[in-house]
Amino acid sequence: MLCRAVQVTMNRVFVLLVLVVAANALDWESWKAKHGKSYKGRGEEVLRKRVWESNLQIVQQHNALADQGQASYRLGMNVYADLYNEEFMALKGTGGLLQAKDKSSASTFQPLVGVTLPTSVDWRNQGYVTPVKDQGQCGSCWSFSATGSLEGQHFAKTGNLLSLSTGNYGCNGGLMESAYDYIKGVGGVELESAYPYTDGRCKFDRSKVVATCKGYVVIPAGDEQALMQAVGTIGPVAVSIDASGYSFQLYESGVYDYPRCSSTYLDHGVLAAGYGTEGGKNYWLVKNSWGPGWGDQGYIKMSKDKNNQCGIATDSCYPLV
Repeated sequence: MLCRAVQVTMNRVFVLLVLVVAANALDWESWKAKHGKSYKGRGEEVLRKRVWESNLQIVQQHNALADQGQASYRLGMNVYADLYNEEFMALKGTGGLLQAKDKSSASTFQPLVGVTLPTSVDWRNQGYVTPVKDQGQCGSCWSFSATGSLEGQHFAKTGNLLSLSTGNYGCNGGLMESAYDYIKGVGGVELESAYPYTDGRCKFDRSKVVATCKGYVVIPAGDEQALMQAVGTIGPVAVSIDASGYSFQLYESGVYDYPRCSSTYLDHGVLAAGYGTEGGKNYWLVKNSWGPGWGDQGYIKMSKDKNNQCGIATDSCYPLV
């Protein structure tokens, strides 16, 4: 009887494993169809599925903690779930560590005195922010970050929201301040429709300039209160962050609280488009440039007032128009 009971148990375990494998296979096929994925050969698909399954475990384990109230954000199997984190950062990062730039020629944001800031800000609701864009397989996040802030400041000045070109800056990494120096030097920036975001030789046409930049203002390094004042009164601000973790790659919703990320190793440029509070946790509303299929429709809520977590206030600036 004991042997028979053991055999029955083993059979049930086997059936359960078969069902799990079948469910994963079905999910894999559904995920591929949803995101339009196709691979060059059988070997590549086997590798990508293996990575996908590994990421699925990460997502499930983390979300189980979120369900228990032990995590303030959730992960998801987004369009990048078939990539190792190292591959993903090579594909989407800045091309390396964001290096400090001489900012002696820039203006420095002066702390505001006697100004009551709103408890929450979302510049999307005021018309300052264009739809989420996708930098593709190019380390040009810095140009999207810089352009996003310029779009907001141009709107503040003219009342006209324009989607500005992110071309002409390069795919090998850079700094938002360098983008503003470039725009100032050449005399302005074109519309995205006039100078689309495609790989190839630079083809800037000064006759098509629609927005200009006279310089830029830097926020005191590491000062989240100053950054809050700038975001709360000026508009969206270009910021640099550490986005190197698996949890950032697979982020889906909630307030991203990741104490292990660095406040000095900055590898990604994004746009601080507001701030607020959710579930008792303060956050920065951050617009990314990985397309609307990543995160919360292209956005992430990053922890605010937590010792400059992920370096969001380490290197931030906005243009003067």
